[in-house]
Amino acid sequence: MDYRVSKTEEQWREELDPQQYAVLRTAATERPWTGELLDEGRAGLYTCGACGAELFRSGTKFDSGCGWPSFYESIRPEAVELIEDSSLGMVRTEVRCAACGSHLGHVFPDGFGTPTGDRYCMNSVALSFRPTSGEAAESEE
Repeated sequence: MDYRVSKTEEQWREELDPQQYAVLRTAATERPWTGELLDEGRAGLYTCGACGAELFRSGTKFDSGCGWPSFYESIRPEAVELIEDSSLGMVRTEVRCAACGSHLGHVFPDGFGTPTGDRYCMNSVALSFRPTSGEAAESEE
């Protein structure tokens, strides 16, 4: 895929802190229950922690109990890139930012009770949050 944001790995290393680089550029995973966006409840947009592309609306965030921020759909289908991942001896679907190719997390078809049935399980460190107001997020159903 041709990404809109194209930087060398050296440039990414200079711009991202070590944990961000590990997750966003080498597909590491932050420890569960440690991310600062896990309990974020304000209305706003979740953007790529590397390039700032808009990825998720706060109204699609839900508590899946997995230890990472979860969403039931991306802001637009073309905002994320879905890639088959068999790196741990199982088949999963990796989620990358479509604008820069950075690793965000994985999507699973076990978001029971959500409108889509999907659970986009994202690393907090892979995201930035841009509040739209101080109010709690409302579902966009």
